[in-house]
Amino acid sequence: MRDTKSIFFKYFIICAAVILVSFICLGAVLLLVSSQYFIAEKRDLLESNVSDACQEAVESIDILAGNLAGTSGASIDMIIDSPEVMEVIKSHSQSVGGQFFISDDNGDIILCTDGHESHGRLSGDVLADASGGNYFNTNLGGFFEEEMHTYGASFTYGDETYYMFGSITLSEQDDYIWNIMQIFLLSMVFVLAAALVIVYIATMRLTAPIKELAQTAKIIGEGNFSKSVPEYNTTEFDILGKAFNDMSESLGAYDKMRSSFVANVSHELRTPMTSIGGFVDGILDGTIPKSEEKKYLRIISTEVQRLTRLVRSMLNLAKIESGSMELNLQSFSLIEPIVDTLVTFESRLEEKNIDIRGLDVDRVTVCADNDLVHQVIYNLLENAIKFVDKGGYIEFGFTAHDKFTAVSIKNSGEGLSEKELPLVFDRFYKSDESRGKDKSGVGLGLNIVRSIVKLHGGNIMVRSVKGEYTEFVFTLPNQRIDKE
Repeated sequence: MRDTKSIFFKYFIICAAVILVSFICLGAVLLLVSSQYFIAEKRDLLESNVSDACQEAVESIDILAGNLAGTSGASIDMIIDSPEVMEVIKSHSQSVGGQFFISDDNGDIILCTDGHESHGRLSGDVLADASGGNYFNTNLGGFFEEEMHTYGASFTYGDETYYMFGSITLSEQDDYIWNIMQIFLLSMVFVLAAALVIVYIATMRLTAPIKELAQTAKIIGEGNFSKSVPEYNTTEFDILGKAFNDMSESLGAYDKMRSSFVANVSHELRTPMTSIGGFVDGILDGTIPKSEEKKYLRIISTEVQRLTRLVRSMLNLAKIESGSMELNLQSFSLIEPIVDTLVTFESRLEEKNIDIRGLDVDRVTVCADNDLVHQVIYNLLENAIKFVDKGGYIEFGFTAHDKFTAVSIKNSGEGLSEKELPLVFDRFYKSDESRGKDKSGVGLGLNIVRSIVKLHGGNIMVRSVKGEYTEFVFTLPNQRIDKE
């Protein structure tokens, strides 16, 4: 049995209900139209036959009256109640499938094709209406036991006025409508059955992609991110399927990144901890001589600092990604944190004889978090100093735009290959060159830089020419921007 809460069941029931209600409405309209058509047709038929019957009856009476001229006791009523006149009105009653009768001006029935002369007389109101040729749908004041479609007209002969009536029973209309409804109901049953089968098949095909997406989602939820859904002919499902596949691909990439992140963190933590543990054990058990203890304690201190940087960087990344880090926005000159950072690296700059360029500019104002921007400058300068060649240069550039200021930090040196450029901002990524030159880095600096810049609404990019230079360009807002 189908689940009554499923889309299939609801869609099928809605379609079936719409079809059924449509048939009911169509049947009601057909019933009304058929009834009105029958009444209009019978009215025209009665009107035509009653008018013709009046004319033919007058002609027959006139002939009979001429033949009976001079015959004593031959009244007009007797002439009307004659086989000849009966034959005239009976032919018309057979044409309409009803009955005809004639009354005098007092309402007494003179002649009736079905022998209702003894039923009494017609009321004056009925005769008054008949004199105008009106159409009735009544029992004529009790003349008939049931309602009839009746048409009446008057005719005169000599000084007397007579009335001709033609009537059709309502049961004939009921039979007509019932026959039409039988045909309609029979057709409706076959059409409804065929429509429901078509709706059932169409609903099955329409909901099949939903079931497939649900099954695929379950597989992906179990960790199999290689599963994908095919293309669909329906535009909406095709868009949903593509979005679903993109999501699956992104989840797979995220899962690989998470696994890589855990592996890298484990490696980065294990290496200094192994060194620290080994050196401490060596000092404690006397393996390392007293004269060498100071040297190894410095190494231990360096490794502890490396662990501290790693943990601090990971905490900063976690805060940024979780959205819990709040910016302390303020306007300040960007030259100040650059100069402060250069002072921090003064000894390394002198050691490599590095030329600093591009700081002879006016005040470069940005609206940002001073501490976080200082961290951006520190990481980028540390990276530049690490890879600049001896006797080379580090060059700064500042370009003010509408709401943002672009800052570039360029260093001469070996540069990066095209293969390395897309990877420099990945977590724990270290180029082959850096692995040889940097033993203390943790591979999170540039990733943190990108996260901080994006947190401010800016962008960062890197460009490099192998064997010539590497340049990082990032943007920071130079005025307060309200986030919607």
